[in-house]
Amino acid sequence: QVRLVESGGGLVQPGGSLRLSCAASRDISDIYAMAWFRQFPGQERELVAATANDGGTKYSDFEKGRFTISRDNAKNTVYLQMNSLKPEDTAVYYCHVPDIYWGQGTQVTVSS
Repeated sequence: QVRLVESGGGLVQPGGSLRLSCAASRDISDIYAMAWFRQFPGQERELVAATANDGGTKYSDFEKGRFTISRDNAKNTVYLQMNSLKPEDTAVYYCHVPDIYWGQGTQVTVSS
């Protein structure tokens, strides 16, 4: 069992940056893949980015180089650095261990 707790969301102006953190309740070094998803009201969750233990990463097309996912196995934490934020990035962001665990989500609001 792994409990995932997201933090770092909030209100930011367009063009600003946020770093989301996902703290796991146990060692994640044996978890191959971890990911960030986001969800707009009334819609299904969509993949934002994923990271694997072999260093591989995957990003959705909408990010266009604005977001960076990373993981620190020593801290049992996965990060999502988001730069050049746009109003359309406003959503609840979730940490996910594929097909198994979800965090509770953190709200990101991009608005002036």
